[in-house]
Amino acid sequence: MFMILHLAFRRVRAFLRREARIDQFALGESGPLSQQVILANRNYMNLLEMPILFYVVGVMAYAAGIEATWFVALAWTYVALRVLHSIVHVTYNHVLHRFALFAASNVVLVGMWLLLAIQLHARGS
Repeated sequence: MFMILHLAFRRVRAFLRREARIDQFALGESGPLSQQVILANRNYMNLLEMPILFYVVGVMAYAAGIEATWFVALAWTYVALRVLHSIVHVTYNHVLHRFALFAASNVVLVGMWLLLAIQLHARGS
């Protein structure tokens, strides 16, 4: 929610400062825009891409009744890494720092999927 508010703030500010026209936001971002507006939009889009797999694994674990501490710890680790990724992305945007956080979050996510699969297999055996 913070990132969508951040994106709205960046867009409105750019419009009010006459750095952007309202029609530039009709299809997302088009035409020359400030780096801050582009970064806010790109970060928001990032949060709608890979995290969908996080939402699905979480719902599946919940539906399966998995209440393991390790799963909750991994979930919070994933959330923390994605928050840090967003902070880096919309502040100083160092590509290697951002990539390291992105990669680490994906490793955690893969771990969640593998551990969920193991738990579900063990229950079926």
